[in-house]
Amino acid sequence: MEMLTELLKTVNGIVWGPMMLVLILGVGLFLQLGLKLMPLFKVGTGFKLMWDGRTTKAGEQKEGEISPFNALMTSLSATVGTGNIAGVATAIFLGGPGALFWMWCTALVGMATKYAEAVLAVKYREVDEHGNHVGGPMYYIKNGLGKKWAWMGTMFAIFGTIAGFGIGNTVQSNSVANVIESNFGVPMWITGIVLMVLTGAVLIGGIKRIGNVAGMLVPFMAIAYLLAGLIVLAINADAIPAALDLIFTHAFTGTAAEGGFAGAAVWMAIRFGVARGVFSNEAGLGSAPIAHAAAQTKDPVRQGLIAMLGTLIDTLIICSITGLVIITSGLWTGGESGASLTSAAFADALPGVGNYLVAISLAIFAFTTILGWSLYGERCAEYLFGVKIIVPFRILWILAVPVGTLISLDFVWLLADTLNAMMAIPNLVALALLSPVVFKLTREYFERMAQSTDASSTRS
Repeated sequence: MEMLTELLKTVNGIVWGPMMLVLILGVGLFLQLGLKLMPLFKVGTGFKLMWDGRTTKAGEQKEGEISPFNALMTSLSATVGTGNIAGVATAIFLGGPGALFWMWCTALVGMATKYAEAVLAVKYREVDEHGNHVGGPMYYIKNGLGKKWAWMGTMFAIFGTIAGFGIGNTVQSNSVANVIESNFGVPMWITGIVLMVLTGAVLIGGIKRIGNVAGMLVPFMAIAYLLAGLIVLAINADAIPAALDLIFTHAFTGTAAEGGFAGAAVWMAIRFGVARGVFSNEAGLGSAPIAHAAAQTKDPVRQGLIAMLGTLIDTLIICSITGLVIITSGLWTGGESGASLTSAAFADALPGVGNYLVAISLAIFAFTTILGWSLYGERCAEYLFGVKIIVPFRILWILAVPVGTLISLDFVWLLADTLNAMMAIPNLVALALLSPVVFKLTREYFERMAQSTDASSTRS
């Protein structure tokens, strides 16, 4: 195991080196500028379309399996997970408060990345032998870039199939089992069995049941966690200005050693801020467009406008709450890391309650992530082996859940972090090459909207 861990550390250092950070931020910034900052200016439009997308128009019901709203909730179910609780804490522990600033930067450019992913996913999706709409990077690479690039789609599918068992399965069950054991004294193997049974009950129903469960659980859990975080920040209100100063100052100057905190250079703030930001919102990974490809919509741009909200909600709102709670508590220098640091920060402001709130939130977040990522892994496996792999994949996925509770958390995080980058590379290359398609579809959509508005004004 030690040799494997050291090998993974070496690979991780390469794939998450300067070139990867340039690729993630560079492609996101290129798309953001190419779209003339549209994702930032059209946030209101996105929320309106999301709200309207709770139901599907009669003419679009055959265009996909789940409503546009549930497609967003499914993608959020996969992204709102341990990255928002344990990932943010780990970024601050390793990179200092400045890491949160770089998480924000990743999210701002990531909105354009997520938008482009969803546009291409709907544009180039296919219908499989079971009549389900399937899409994602492997399909827009194959159908958008042509046969000579098909190998890259295959690589993405391979990485995605394997990565799912790390980022979307064992990482989640491991984190839940740890936090439940530390707060409620429940043995980790029991938590693993319970999660396995619940996961199996949902996966039997496929994409439609996953979408329905996500549509109910995700809004509830996100709002509840945000309210708890805002209560803590209200209690720590006096410390917020100093926390913001730490975030912006340490993003460019590094963080000196203090207490149990070992100190961090600017590079560490950038590296862990971007890495954990991508782990949290998955912009650039190519996972979310797999869910959006199943949306009941005829217009790729409409789904893209809804999809980009996932990054805003996940990182700019939920992760920001977690980060500010940790920094205002002052406990980030105490030597704690991961979910235990977040738990301690909440408990500091809400004694006897805060740690349980984090434990319950993490359990629900992680469960929905297991569900969302089961779809991603299944679609990648289906791309490689056809529909015959679906049932065996679901069985293997369900069995992997309790196994995750028995694996070293450090090893699981390292594996997930490495596979994140391996997925991102072919997807980011495809996004850059297919950007003219995204720009063209976007321009045509808003021209149609402008003409429709002018026509309505003329009639009135």
